[in-house]
Amino acid sequence: MTAFLIFLIDYSTKLAAEKFLSEEGPVSVIGNFLKFELIYNTGAAFSLATSKTIFLSGFAIAVGAGILYFAARIDSSKWALALGAVLGGIFGNLSDRIFREPGALQGAVVDWISIPNWPTFNIADSAVVIGILSIVSLIWAKIPPRSVSK
Repeated sequence: MTAFLIFLIDYSTKLAAEKFLSEEGPVSVIGNFLKFELIYNTGAAFSLATSKTIFLSGFAIAVGAGILYFAARIDSSKWALALGAVLGGIFGNLSDRIFREPGALQGAVVDWISIPNWPTFNIADSAVVIGILSIVSLIWAKIPPRSVSK
């Protein structure tokens, strides 16, 4: 459910960004701190791997498949939320790679949130980062993904 909700929010906000933002320049929301700016990103964060979109898509598919495989074995709601956030973010950006030009796992991802000294990003990117940070904190706190049955 978490993954689906994140995917819907990401999809909706990308549609709104394409409708209301132009490629002419950013729209200031909170001074110079927060701007909305329409960017089509063919790479990963920080413009890494711009010519490796098929690799990025393949990696996203593999991680998503791994999450789906392990999700059936998890009974911790904290782990389910964290993995759902990562999976929703993966689906959000992967759908761009599949359905946007030129397609075939090579489409550009719609990014639209801009803050200083950071690459422009979207809701899916945020969900992946928050999900991964949550997973790291769960591991650090030694919270198991499954209850220990005796």
